[in-house]
Amino acid sequence: MTINKLFDGIVIFAQVVKSGGFSAAAEALGHSTSYVSKEVNKLEARLGVRLLNRTTRSIGLTPEGEAYYQQCQQLISDAELAIGLITQHDVSPRGVLKLSCPVGFAQSHLQEIISEYIKRYPNVSLELDLSDQRTDVIADGYDLAIRASAQLEESSLICRKIYSSKAYTVASKEYISRHGKPHHPRELATHNGICYSNLKQPSRWDYIDATGKAFHVDIRQKVLCNNGDMQLAMVLAGHGIARLPSFYMEAALNDNRLEILFENCPNTEIDVYVVYPSRKHLSPKVRAFIDLAAERLGESNSNVN
Repeated sequence: MTINKLFDGIVIFAQVVKSGGFSAAAEALGHSTSYVSKEVNKLEARLGVRLLNRTTRSIGLTPEGEAYYQQCQQLISDAELAIGLITQHDVSPRGVLKLSCPVGFAQSHLQEIISEYIKRYPNVSLELDLSDQRTDVIADGYDLAIRASAQLEESSLICRKIYSSKAYTVASKEYISRHGKPHHPRELATHNGICYSNLKQPSRWDYIDATGKAFHVDIRQKVLCNNGDMQLAMVLAGHGIARLPSFYMEAALNDNRLEILFENCPNTEIDVYVVYPSRKHLSPKVRAFIDLAAERLGESNSNVN
């Protein structure tokens, strides 16, 4: 491959991945769909590998395409920074920041941060996906995602912890009056569980006893859902017991609508991370958001129970 052909098609390929399809990429780039498709085909032919799996309804990166896409993002970012330096343009945050975040955490902790970010950086527009469903940061074209977990799964993504919260087992006073109060986690086997379906084992809850020994309890699943706010609503309505991060239920705890169970057992830490594809040459818009979130959430975290 000659050097003058080395970068042909890279920007178009990256835009197809970010946009999720050829038509959307063509609209963003100001080209026809057929032109975009031909350029990607020529890029694949030069490389000798298939980068995208195509169906009539969607596209997806092949393993080779995913690795190539990450490197393309780096090349494009480096080129943009180089042009900015040469032309003496500033490299302040600009463009579209695509962010995924769990609903409950966004509502309880992210609204003010997002508002401040928009005020600070008027040349950035935001695409926010508020969902408890796990997203594929690279395949879905996100700049970054926020995830809450007791133990973050290993992946090729870069992660930075920005917040910590306690996970409590809670019930409403109404539920306790009707069904009795469990005094040890093992008693949960006879109670109604409000379980979170995005976990690998939603009805198996892990605990640590007072001696530091880990054990688990299999819960009788009354309600299974994929949203923490709905779990909380079911608990407040008296339908069962749930285990939730404190950031979902701060208001309900403060006004005594919930009772925390098993206070003699050590509480599980739920850490909140920002995850993103690469730490090298982060674009200014991404770096600015990460730094602001870490700063603001670090301040508020000092007051968390």
